[in-house]
Amino acid sequence: MFYTYILKSLKDRKRYIGHTDDISIRLKFHNNGLNPSTKNRRPLELICCKVFKTRLEAIHYERYLKKLKGGKQLDIEIREMQNDAVVAQLVEQLHGKE
Repeated sequence: MFYTYILKSLKDRKRYIGHTDDISIRLKFHNNGLNPSTKNRRPLELICCKVFKTRLEAIHYERYLKKLKGGKQLDIEIREMQNDAVVAQLVEQLHGKE
């Protein structure tokens, strides 16, 4: 499984969009300061994600979200992801591991 995910900085409230095949490890990677794009924006929390069968699908969705540049459609996409019961459970589990 592959994921497109959205993190939110608790420092500056900005979002970061990415993709991975292991969301738990990737969240730790960001919060340990190992990603140059997010190291000065820690701590970060996972606000939502979407599951895909292939890496290519996850990459395409990541690019789509980034092209939205934070507008109303991105907020709609986030709400849809957060309303998915499986995703909500995954996000809750990951918040408990930190």
